[in-house]
Amino acid sequence: MDINHEYAAHQSALMQASTAESADHRQHQLAKASRIAGRISAFQHELGAAAACAWNAAHLAAAVPSAR
Repeated sequence: MDINHEYAAHQSALMQASTAESADHRQHQLAKASRIAGRISAFQHELGAAAACAWNAAHLAAAVPSAR
């Protein structure tokens, strides 16, 4: 799985939903985003909880300025 491609497709679906001119088109795009999110979640789950936790810790550490 190309995770970056999936993230981009998810973002695109959400953006299309936000600019949809009809409720049906909005629902279609939100459903598409949900399916993509499910694939991303399943892929991350297959990597194992430790990998997900390590990534989250690194991400949070980069966002918080060091107290040193």
